[in-house]
Amino acid sequence: MAMASPSSIFSAYASMTASIMLLRSITNDLIPQPIRGYLINTFRYFFKPRSDSLTLIIQEYSGGIARNHLYDAAEVYLSTKITPQNERLSVSKTPKEKKLSIRLEKGEELVDLFHGVKLNWNLICSEFETGNGSYDHSRNSSTRTENKYFELTFEKKHKEMVVETYLPFVLEKEKEMKDEERVLKMHTLNTFYSHGGFMWDSINLDHPSTFETVAMEAEMKNHIMEDLNRFLRRREFYRKAGRAWKRGYLLYGPPGTGKSSLIAAMANYLKFDIYDLQLDNLVTDSDLRKLLLATANRSILVIEDIDCSVDLPGRRHGEGRKQPNVQLSLCGLLNFIDGLWSSCGDERIIILTTNHKERLDPALLRPGRMDMHIHMSYCSYHGFKVLASNYLDVSWDHHLFGEIEGLIEGTHITPAQVAEELMKSEDAEVALEGFLKVLKRKKMEGDVSENDGSDKTELNQSKRSKVGSTQKRSVCISKRKNSTGTKRGRRARTLQ
Repeated sequence: MAMASPSSIFSAYASMTASIMLLRSITNDLIPQPIRGYLINTFRYFFKPRSDSLTLIIQEYSGGIARNHLYDAAEVYLSTKITPQNERLSVSKTPKEKKLSIRLEKGEELVDLFHGVKLNWNLICSEFETGNGSYDHSRNSSTRTENKYFELTFEKKHKEMVVETYLPFVLEKEKEMKDEERVLKMHTLNTFYSHGGFMWDSINLDHPSTFETVAMEAEMKNHIMEDLNRFLRRREFYRKAGRAWKRGYLLYGPPGTGKSSLIAAMANYLKFDIYDLQLDNLVTDSDLRKLLLATANRSILVIEDIDCSVDLPGRRHGEGRKQPNVQLSLCGLLNFIDGLWSSCGDERIIILTTNHKERLDPALLRPGRMDMHIHMSYCSYHGFKVLASNYLDVSWDHHLFGEIEGLIEGTHITPAQVAEELMKSEDAEVALEGFLKVLKRKKMEGDVSENDGSDKTELNQSKRSKVGSTQKRSVCISKRKNSTGTKRGRRARTLQ
């Protein structure tokens, strides 16, 4: 067979191209676009090679300005799966973080194994231009924005396991890691009268107090920790019972008995932020509700010296007259603690402190508002040993401890006073001997006061007995006088 000439081949190609273009033009004119798109997709569906893999897209933002929690969780979780095969990593550290933060860099891939299933992660970062809406033509009318997302690829048959088990596992793992590295915050009120309201300001909570360093009886510490643990694990129980997921604690006792230290220990134990609420700064019940809505979950709300705040003594003029613009009420506080507004948030602790429990309104103390009452009493021997270990680093079998034990149990001395004495010297022997002298002096003062009290009692009793005998004698004399006068009157009537 003779080979076709190049001119004939070119002529045939041109004729076929013209026919295709004509057919395409006729098709575009006769068949509407939606139908053409449907036919094309159908053709691709039947003739496209079938894949056994499925890819999930996890965007950085779930919509609008709200960040995708799953994206953040994946970023934290994958930082623990980095291997030597990864060639590009992102490293950073902020002043609040304790160690370096290592993350995947864009374009990096990582393989994770979960229950024997291979899962491929890939961090994608694309850039696109967005208009800035500015009418200033001297500036660029567009800006470049990054769109970051993770691609998670796996076999289709494992879809149910990945969605229902693996991704929740990633979320839970991220929560555990953040709890370990979390920087606790101390929130306080910041007034901004120009805007007519209040807001929370925060600083880092660096209080080192823990349950191991709090000067309390070991039994009471264990009781509080067990109660906190039970509260944390009973989310579904509270929901099933129809109660807000919160817990109230009342700390009461003399000043200097460690109420603030216990609050800090609870915050460090739970990894909860603290919100310090000063009622004297509020004016209306509405302010109280706004502040409640502004507090985050997993937090401790503290109202110190509640006995001085509920009656609002600093807001009265003269003879107890309230200022006319103050509308903060006890009813509003109760609704804040245990009313409908208390359900606005989960996993919250409410702590009230007072030096005088007897001054509080009984409505504040009932279960459901203050679920647990903790008496912060004077320092016991066990509390002293904890403080001695904290401040002097001495063992619990020191030779002076026996004498101290015999004196401290009957002495009213607060943990703050004990700590002050133990800090007066860096030498443990000198500090303990000085503290022992303080105990002996307090013991002598206590004995003297008791003796003075007994002497005064005996003196009062003797005075009462003398007064009683004098009154008896005066009564007897008056009786004799009355009887004598009566006899004389009878004689006078007889003579008449």
